[in-house]
Amino acid sequence: MTESPETKAADDEVCRRVKNGLKPERNGSAKSLYPRPCHERPPKNRCHTAEEEVRPGMGRVGWVCEAGESIHSVDSSRLYSRPFIEYFEETPMMVAVLTYMGYGILTIFGYLRDFLRHWKIERCHIAREKEEQKDFVPLYQDFENFYTRNLYMRIRDNWNRPICSVPGAKMDLMERATYDYNWTFEYTGRVVQDVINLGSYNYLGFAENTGPCADSAAEVTMKYGVGVASTRQEIGNLDRHEEMEKQVARFLGVESAMAFGMGFATNSMNIPALVGKGCLILSDELNHASLVLGARLSGSTIRVFKHNNMQSLEKLLREAIVHGQPRTHRPWKKILIVVEGIYRYLSLALCSRKSFPLLKFPLFSFLVSAAIICGQCPSAVYATSMSPPVVEQIITSMKCIMGEDGTTIGNERVQQLAENTVYFRKRLREMGFIIYGNNDSPVVPLMLYMPAKIGAFGREMLKRNIGVVVVGFPATPIIESRARFCISAGHSKNMLDQALNVISEVGDLLQLKYSRHRLQPSSARPFDDDVYEDIDD
Repeated sequence: MTESPETKAADDEVCRRVKNGLKPERNGSAKSLYPRPCHERPPKNRCHTAEEEVRPGMGRVGWVCEAGESIHSVDSSRLYSRPFIEYFEETPMMVAVLTYMGYGILTIFGYLRDFLRHWKIERCHIAREKEEQKDFVPLYQDFENFYTRNLYMRIRDNWNRPICSVPGAKMDLMERATYDYNWTFEYTGRVVQDVINLGSYNYLGFAENTGPCADSAAEVTMKYGVGVASTRQEIGNLDRHEEMEKQVARFLGVESAMAFGMGFATNSMNIPALVGKGCLILSDELNHASLVLGARLSGSTIRVFKHNNMQSLEKLLREAIVHGQPRTHRPWKKILIVVEGIYRYLSLALCSRKSFPLLKFPLFSFLVSAAIICGQCPSAVYATSMSPPVVEQIITSMKCIMGEDGTTIGNERVQQLAENTVYFRKRLREMGFIIYGNNDSPVVPLMLYMPAKIGAFGREMLKRNIGVVVVGFPATPIIESRARFCISAGHSKNMLDQALNVISEVGDLLQLKYSRHRLQPSSARPFDDDVYEDIDD
């Protein structure tokens, strides 16, 4: 369990509760990034949290004694009024050692296979350049592609699986086979039907071929077609694009918004349009690769602060303002703080109640920035405009979420997603798995660690009709490979129970239940405060 200075008490005003003898400072416990003062804490007379009433915002949390008397209630309808709790159980030492040994053995065998390929002893030569291409610029750099050739290709069948249905709560997969060690695939003609989908970012379940989103998308397709084949600055700007941006602005509570068709391009292309040489970028250490690439392309000086650590950010920010640029000590032209809202692979949420009144931007700076993005950003100038059916689906789904469609379907799906998330995470911790991330995040990372278990977990789950996503190095640290489950409002309790049973079965098969702080089962109060039990290894 990692701990940041944000969670430590600065003086006697902050107190801590001990859960079943397990201190929050110890590895494996829950961390609240916002310690509440003592006067806001519930008394210690055997109280527990009341079952949450999940609302589109964040719901309400109440502290209730055994007699049923409500003694404390926090209205957390506002986004950041509820404490953020994140779980980071430290990697067991033996697991870390075995993981490094596994990668070491794979590396040794990789070099051995490269040696055999060089002397044409190994029969698979797809990883090498063809003889007739030797005079051209090489497509493969041995050192840079060593990992791809010898490690990634062993488990490549776990990714890019083709589907032949809507990526909803259940989906159909096209079966494929390989005869050259995962370098190429052939379709067998068989379809794996009714696979429970735990890998798509279908949070509210709007990825469906029936319902208001599908109907509105079909209507717009008949009117506008499937694409415009032009940029928005030429002849690709439609009224639906402008309506979508207005809808996004209303949802965010801002004056206006700009929409881009690709998240990676948005981050990597817009940052260089905002800052450049002589500017400073303060970046969260867990930012996505697209943000990292955009920061590097900008030519700005980059400094990294610890994740969700406001003291680390404030320290770097004060130093930057006081000392200025290196050598010359001139003031920075701009200082840009780059963070994410949701850290997908770690299932973290950005949280900060601390504001920095050190940087004040006048209104014209925002207008200039918007003009720069519109006129200079390649993703705004050269990118093809979004497909009209996709735009209409976004508009319709956002209207459902905001209640502008005259129904409560959006509210109900938000509530269902919250309930599914809490239930799924709690059951996994009860089983003994190590789960990372924010307690309310529908992206659930289950730690696998060892490289051999990455491919084995994905294959064993698919054999049992469960589709999951597995993630490894370099997308994660080398000893923190994981499976990433994406919970949806479209998942029923029966689907989740079926998936949990399969996960438990595969976890026993592959010995993945590493947690030493197992959560005690409690079906009576699914939203209770977490109680941990020390498990001796």
